[in-house]
Amino acid sequence: MNNLRKLDLNLLLTLNALLIERNVTRAAARLHLSQPSVSVQLGKLRAAFDDPLLLPGPRGMLPTARALALFAPLQAVLAQLEQVLQPEQPFDPATAQVRWNLAAADATEYAILVPMLPALRAQAPLSRMAVFEAVPARMAQDLENGQVDLGFLAQEEAPPGLRHRTLFKEHYVLAGRRDHPQLQAPPDLDQFCALEFIVVSPNGGGFRSNVDTALELLGRTRKVVLSVPHFLIVPPLLAASDMVALLPSRLLKNALGDLRTWEPPVSLPDYEMAMVWHERMHLDPAHRWLRERIMTAL
Repeated sequence: MNNLRKLDLNLLLTLNALLIERNVTRAAARLHLSQPSVSVQLGKLRAAFDDPLLLPGPRGMLPTARALALFAPLQAVLAQLEQVLQPEQPFDPATAQVRWNLAAADATEYAILVPMLPALRAQAPLSRMAVFEAVPARMAQDLENGQVDLGFLAQEEAPPGLRHRTLFKEHYVLAGRRDHPQLQAPPDLDQFCALEFIVVSPNGGGFRSNVDTALELLGRTRKVVLSVPHFLIVPPLLAASDMVALLPSRLLKNALGDLRTWEPPVSLPDYEMAMVWHERMHLDPAHRWLRERIMTAL
């Protein structure tokens, strides 16, 4: 790197032209420069490489052994630089063999993947997608190091410094089996507190949520009898028991089956679901295409 700092990279173009033409005049014409300018640059190249590089000969200039050794790697480096500086190619989903890594809670997976995947599979048939469990405390790090391309979190959990876009506003509904004996009409607060609840605790083992905080402000408590780490196990548990749960409404939108829902008799705040990504991926054509597909689907 120290050697690069000492050398004007434009001189490499001059060296390449001189090694191809082996004539200062023709090299100058190739570079659209004057002959004196190329002669000056050749002097700088000789000083930088501590070698004459090209010497006068009967039919032009003869490269030294050092110059001949430089020619092949110089051609490769210039070709790679040219590739780096090419205009960005548009993303073609029909032919792209790309992998996307997403991080989301299971309820969010359901709310996003179900409406989005059919069109994505049709438009990008060679793509692959991996979905990981979202860990809010680790989201910024996972996005920064490239382990995750897109994360999905409640807006209030989104780490600072990340790009984000709100996807939808969500609220909780009270869910239980359709023939639940205590849920044939909207429950009042007394009936609500007497029900047996399932709580989703992503970290495992938790029996509280913001619902319990809201109830305590009213001087009430509820009965939490089961704690599970994932949302998607809850609907079948409800259908097979008299337990109830407060679940995101989108989780039940197309999958009520034997369940019914009511608005809870206690005020609970809505929350906004956000899509988050790192700045380094903001302008990537494939990443931008995926974000647009998700927004369109939702």
